[in-house]
Amino acid sequence: MQDAVILSTARTPIAKAFRGAFNDLKAPSMSAIAIQAAVQRAGIDPAAIDDVVMGTAMQGGSASTNLARLSLLAAGLPLTVSGQTIDRQCASGLMAVSIAAKQIMVDGMQIALGAGQEQISLVQNPHMQWAAADADANVTRHAEHAYMPMLHTAERVAKRYGISREAQDAYALESQRRTAAAQAAGLFAEEIVPVTARKKLVDKASGEVSYEEVTLSLDEGNRPQTQLEDLSRLKPVVDGGCVTAGNASQLS
Repeated sequence: MQDAVILSTARTPIAKAFRGAFNDLKAPSMSAIAIQAAVQRAGIDPAAIDDVVMGTAMQGGSASTNLARLSLLAAGLPLTVSGQTIDRQCASGLMAVSIAAKQIMVDGMQIALGAGQEQISLVQNPHMQWAAADADANVTRHAEHAYMPMLHTAERVAKRYGISREAQDAYALESQRRTAAAQAAGLFAEEIVPVTARKKLVDKASGEVSYEEVTLSLDEGNRPQTQLEDLSRLKPVVDGGCVTAGNASQLS
């Protein structure tokens, strides 16, 4: 068994779903930006890559048809480089890195690239609508919770382990504070690859669609001015619940 080492890492900034900078950026093009940067930073010959493993939970729309393969092609890697796409939901990206490492340690590969991506803006709503409308009865017969969304999972976890609304709000506030401090200190600068993309704008009144070019170099969504009082006033998404728009992770 040979050792596996990490040669380089790279990521795009995190953008808000639907209204953020990447709301019209197709999944292969978005993934290609990070792939190109990781390959360049590693200083390797792209043709020497044995496999690209990509994890993604929402495999639909532009993120379908073996996204790993489409992404490596969008990144300009040679046709000889193979790709595989895996889904372990929230752990998809971590699983992809693990598989890439295992292929080096056990399977005889020399260079493998592990990655993860989600393009919520272009997939989330159609995917969730399908899941709700076309759930497989044979699945729900054995596991009625199989299609449970994250919101209801969070409510169950909070109830089971006694995680109070107050504790969640306090954690959310600290998360906002830490993110703002880290951004101000430039702690994410080395890992992030700035991205220029076409952003879709929809006029709420008329429905008219327009576009603008934007460049994102920091993660979107941080609200450093957040106060605990602001969080405590927000209404839970589920009546009698504890998850709010303020203490839940944004859609990114």
